[in-house]
Amino acid sequence: MSETQDHALLHEADGVLTVTLARPEKLNAIDDAITETLWQAVTALRDRPDLRVLVIAAQGRYFSAGIDLKTVTGRGGDIAADTPAAGAEYRTFYRRHHLLYDEMEAVEKPIVLAAQGPCLGAGLEMAVSCDFRLASDAASFRLPEVGLGTISGSGGVSRMTRLVGPHWSKWIAMAGQSVDAAQALAIGLVHAVHPAEVFAERVDAFARELAALPREALGLSKLTIDAVAATDRGTARDIERIAQTSLIFGHEFQARREAFTNRSKDGR
Repeated sequence: MSETQDHALLHEADGVLTVTLARPEKLNAIDDAITETLWQAVTALRDRPDLRVLVIAAQGRYFSAGIDLKTVTGRGGDIAADTPAAGAEYRTFYRRHHLLYDEMEAVEKPIVLAAQGPCLGAGLEMAVSCDFRLASDAASFRLPEVGLGTISGSGGVSRMTRLVGPHWSKWIAMAGQSVDAAQALAIGLVHAVHPAEVFAERVDAFARELAALPREALGLSKLTIDAVAATDRGTARDIERIAQTSLIFGHEFQARREAFTNRSKDGR
């Protein structure tokens, strides 16, 4: 099933929901319409049992050039205006993005970002909120906000620092430097890099592979990894044991164990 939204496309197939940013003429700058479509997609992923994976992709040369500044300046007057109304509207705008990226992290299903080209500013903030980041060899990553006299406002710096550490986070966020796909792979910003000509095919194959995995195990794996990353070693081990016990006595493990045993008996 496919659906066209303003500036974004939605497509469902075999448990995989794909959102494709579709403003190539604006380098997929993120506006209200794209944000709303992402909210719809994340909510559907969370609430619908038939959806197993969310993929965020894009059309054109760029994954995203970042936030659409016209979207920001349309709130409470000029963004540069020193007025309470302008400041409040601006904070509300970025809070909505914070909440979206927090929900992406919290939903108990995998979210894959597929960067086929440059991924800048808010595009990179979106990327580091996803569980998996795949890049084509034409992709690059940058937070250019420092050049404008600010920093990224939707959690990009904190999330990226957790991923790649202060050393590389300073290079990208503080110095405003770009890293290409090979560098991004080397520092742990992305999980895999594929040639541009086969990129869409590789993304689709990975999404289908995820969709075929046991749902409960995927969800608890995500929760466990995020929880143990923020706690001490002893508590982390307790969390792992609780998660494993829950899964071992769950129906998915029992069904797959029985199927494996039957195959072994049949010599397959």
